Amino acid sequence: MKILSGTELAGFIKERQAKQVRALRQADKIIPKLVIIKTTDNPVIGTYVKMKRRYGDDILVEVEVREPSNSDLFETIKNANDDVSVHGIIIQLPLASIDQTEEAVNLVDPLKDVDGLGVRATLTPATPMAIDWLLAGYSVDLGGKHIVVVGNGRLVGAPLAKLWRDAGNHVVVCDSATADIATEVSKADIIVSATGSPGLITQGMVRNGAVVVDAATSAENGAIVGDVADDVYARDDITLTPRKGGVGPLTVCALFDNVIRAARDSIAVT
Repeated sequence: MKILSGTELAGFIKERQAKQVRALRQADKIIPKLVIIKTTDNPVIGTYVKMKRRYGDDILVEVEVREPSNSDLFETIKNANDDVSVHGIIIQLPLASIDQTEEAVNLVDPLKDVDGLGVRATLTPATPMAIDWLLAGYSVDLGGKHIVVVGNGRLVGAPLAKLWRDAGNHVVVCDSATADIATEVSKADIIVSATGSPGLITQGMVRNGAVVVDAATSAENGAIVGDVADDVYARDDITLTPRKGGVGPLTVCALFDNVIRAARDSIAVT
């Protein structure tokens, strides 16, 4: 089995980003700043927020977490939009009040929308960018391949399918409305799963020589797990992301790449 280690690639990207941030601070007197707005204490969210804070510290990007009540959410977003010291804003999903999601992500200034979730967003969402980097980093060619993306969520599945279709690739998206996900997945040369359903992708669904990317995170018995079942890791004929250190580290890299880009672009705006 060949392992797709995002951790290994992330080290090189992080080094490059640290140099970019030092240049912004020294030459342009810009201190890149990310604001994370969250309204829930979900343990998976807490883990990723801590990861982002540590990463920001390492490359000298300021990271501030704001935790408004449901009633103050929109005002908090507007304040961050208007704050010239803030270059990137993310709405940490899921929100405590799910029905606020659409308005919240679309309220973020598109120049600061580093998660790329708003309808006016110009930056590529972080997780799809990370998956693209991961496969490119290990020379996995998408051209002419049968690609199946399992999950059509706004954070991963939907924007990833768009990214790859826009590049001319053939992508089939499976979601809860798909009659027979197992059959669809079994046809794939490249499988990306991002549903948050532990154990969804089993050994019998993966064809010989397939590439499997587990881009899901969910909490199970106090641990963070993905969509790929344990029996898949027993295969020695496939290429697979590890249980830890696959897409996650590169997602953080991609997010901060967008923050750095937004900080650099702010020079032209001002």
